[in-house]
Amino acid sequence: MNFPKQKIYKALKILGIVIVVICIGLYYFRDSLLKQAIAKVTHKMAVQYQSNFSVKSASFDGLSTIKLTDVVLAPINADTLCKIKNVETSISLSNLLIGDVQVGTLKVDNGYIQLVKKGNKRNFDAFLKRDREETESNEKRKYAAFAYRIISKVLNLVPTDMDLKNFQLKIDDNGKQTSVDVDKLVLNNKQLETNLHVQAKDFDQRWNIKGFADPRNKKADIRFFNLDTGAIRVPYLDQRYNLKASFDSIRLNVQNIDKSGSELHIDGYTSIANLKINHPKIASKDVVIKNARFDYRFLLGDSFISIDSSSTMQLNKIKVRPYISYDTEKDTIYTLKMDIPKMKAQDFIVSLPDGLFTHFQGMQATGNFDYKLDFKFNKNKPNTLVFDSKLNKEDLRITKYGEADLNKLNGEFVYRAIIQNVLQRPVLVGNANPNYTPLDQISPYLRKCVLTTEDPSFFSHRGFINEAFKQSILKNIRTKKFSRGASTISMQLIKNVFLTREKTLSRKLEEILLVYILENNRIVSKERMLEVYFNIIEWGPNVYGIGEASHFYFQKSPSALNVDECLYLATIIPKPRKFMYQFNDEGNLKDYAIKNQKFLKNLMFRRGLLVPEDTIGQLPVYISGSARSFIKIKVPDSTAIKTDSLAVDDEFDL
Repeated sequence: MNFPKQKIYKALKILGIVIVVICIGLYYFRDSLLKQAIAKVTHKMAVQYQSNFSVKSASFDGLSTIKLTDVVLAPINADTLCKIKNVETSISLSNLLIGDVQVGTLKVDNGYIQLVKKGNKRNFDAFLKRDREETESNEKRKYAAFAYRIISKVLNLVPTDMDLKNFQLKIDDNGKQTSVDVDKLVLNNKQLETNLHVQAKDFDQRWNIKGFADPRNKKADIRFFNLDTGAIRVPYLDQRYNLKASFDSIRLNVQNIDKSGSELHIDGYTSIANLKINHPKIASKDVVIKNARFDYRFLLGDSFISIDSSSTMQLNKIKVRPYISYDTEKDTIYTLKMDIPKMKAQDFIVSLPDGLFTHFQGMQATGNFDYKLDFKFNKNKPNTLVFDSKLNKEDLRITKYGEADLNKLNGEFVYRAIIQNVLQRPVLVGNANPNYTPLDQISPYLRKCVLTTEDPSFFSHRGFINEAFKQSILKNIRTKKFSRGASTISMQLIKNVFLTREKTLSRKLEEILLVYILENNRIVSKERMLEVYFNIIEWGPNVYGIGEASHFYFQKSPSALNVDECLYLATIIPKPRKFMYQFNDEGNLKDYAIKNQKFLKNLMFRRGLLVPEDTIGQLPVYISGSARSFIKIKVPDSTAIKTDSLAVDDEFDL
C-alpha cells in the first residue's frame, strides 16, 4: 500500500522541480522570449497585413510586467494606424502557458489611433479581411461557440486595471474629421471613470463615462454624460451620413454572458434619455424620444441568432415584446414577431415621438387596444412569406382629432397639393366649384377602370390589403430597396389630403395610422372617400379633379366619357404629368400605350366589369381638348404632301 504512495510523492516532487526550472528559465530568458514574440508579430503584420510594426525598446519589469516604448503600426503606403510613446502592461503567465492571453494591467501614455480614408483607400482595410482559412472553410459556423470565443478573447484583452493619459482617437474620412481626446481613463477596482474631449467640424464637447466594469466576469454597467451644458452630440454621423443625433445620457448594462451547452445567453439592458435625431429620410423635423429602454436577452445556438421574446422595448409608455430570429438549420429563415400588450389608447398617442407623428399632436382617445405582428421569410421559399398584423380594440374611440381632422372629408374644404415642396393652386372640394363632380355623375366605366388599376377591393378592405403588402415586401427584399409600395385608394387619399409626398419614414408611419383610424372607425363612407379621390387627384399638369380632366382631354363632362377614354384616363394616373409621352408625332397613342389599355380592358372582361357590347363602335382615343397643345405633333411638309398626292393620282389612273 505504501509503495504506490511513494511513487506519487516522487512524481509530484519531480513535477514541482520541473515547474520551478521552467519558471527560472522563463525569468532569465524572458527578455529574449519577448524579443522573439515581437519579431513574430512584426513578421505576421508584414506578411498577412502588409503593415510595418516596430517597437523601439521592450523589456520585462519583474516576472509579468512588460514595458514598451515607441510602438508604431503603419500599413505600407498608408497613414500610420497606431502610435504610442509608452506602454506598460502585465499578463497572466498561468493563462499564457495554456495559450490564453489575458491582460492584467495596462498603462498608456501619449499615443493615438487614427482611422484615415483617402478616396476609396483606408489605412485599416487589411485588418478587415477575413482569415483565409475561415474564408475557404466549408464547415458551417456554430454561432454560439464562435461568438463566445470572440467575446472571451476581447474581454481577456481588456485589462482589470487601466490608466490611459494623453491618448487620442482620430477619424479622417476624406476631410470629414473627428477627434476624441482621452484626458483620463481609469479602471481601478472594477470602477471606470473617463473624461473625453470630443471635437468635430461644428462642435466641441467634454464627456464623462463612468460606472462598473468587470471584464473577467463579463459584467458592466456604464453611463455616458455631458460635462458641459446641453445634450451630447454624436460626432461624424452628421458629416458622413447627414444624420444629426444627440442625447442627454446613455446607460449600457451587461448583466450576464453565459454559455450553457450549445447556447449562449447575453442579458442586460440599455436606456437613453432625450434622444434627438434629424435626417431627411426620417422626418422633416427633429424626432425626439424622451425615454427609451431595451431589456435584452440575446440567444445564440449552433444555427441561430435571436432576440428572445422575454426581451422588452419601452418607448415612453409604449411597451413592446419583440422576437427576432435568424435561423440557418435547414433553410435561411428570418422571423419577426411583435407584441404590444393591452394598453390605453391615450397612453399610446402621448408616447409617440415628437416630430415623427406631428399630425397626431392634440389627438385624444378613449379605450384600450393590443397589437400583434407575425412575419416570417424563408430565403429559399420566398412565396411562403408570412405577414399577419392584428389589432384588437376595446371600446376604442377618437374623441378629439389632432392636426389631421379626418372629419374634414365629410364637408367642403380647400385642397392644395404639394409637389416637390411647392404648394400648388387651391382647389375647392365642394359644389361651389363648377368642376366638382359628384360620384353619380362620373361615368361608371371610369369608376370601374380606376378601381381596377388602383384598388380592386376598395369597397371590401379596411384600408390595407395583406396580399399586396406581402408582394410589396417580396419585391423590396429581392431588389434590396423600397421599390414597390402597396398603396390603396384610402392611403392615397390620406397622403394627398392630410400629408405630403415626401418620402420619409414619418410620412409613411402617419399614413398607416391615419388610414387605420379612417377605415376602422366609420368616419367617412366608402362612396364619399371615392368621390373626394376623383375630385382631388392630379390628372395632368396643373389639372386637378375629374371635372377639369374630362374637359382638358376630351371637352366632355365626366358622365359622357366612353370606355376607351376611361381606359386611357385610368392608365395615366401613376404619371399624369408625363401623359404626352404616350403619343407619337401624329397625335396618336403609341403601341405600348395601346397595349396597356388593351390589357386593362381584357382584365375587366375577365372580371365581368365589361361586356363586349360596351366596346362596339368605339374609335381610337383622340385628344381634342387643351391637352393637345402638350403633344409634340409633327407638322407635314407641304411639298411632301403634293408629291404624295400626285403619286396617289397616278396610281388611281392606272
